[in-house]
Amino acid sequence: MSVFVIEDEIHFELIGKFSNRDEAATELNRLASLPWDHAPNVAPCTSWAKCGRNYHLIEYDMSQTPWRELSRTQMLEISADEVRWHSEG
Repeated sequence: MSVFVIEDEIHFELIGKFSNRDEAATELNRLASLPWDHAPNVAPCTSWAKCGRNYHLIEYDMSQTPWRELSRTQMLEISADEVRWHSEG
């Protein structure tokens, strides 16, 4: 059994857990459509205005404890400068 997690790799922040890749892709598209300086895209650090988000999609095998990472893909970067896709969302 797999779970798909969106994580901001820069800030080590869990954004959401999804039961399949399509649900995670829908959320990534939603994040890409939101302004960079509004939640949840606004970075949690004190230098948020110069920072951004670097969203990764991680697939875990939940049949083991701790969960075993099956894949990690950089998907989306959001900052004041741009919204950049690294893989199709």
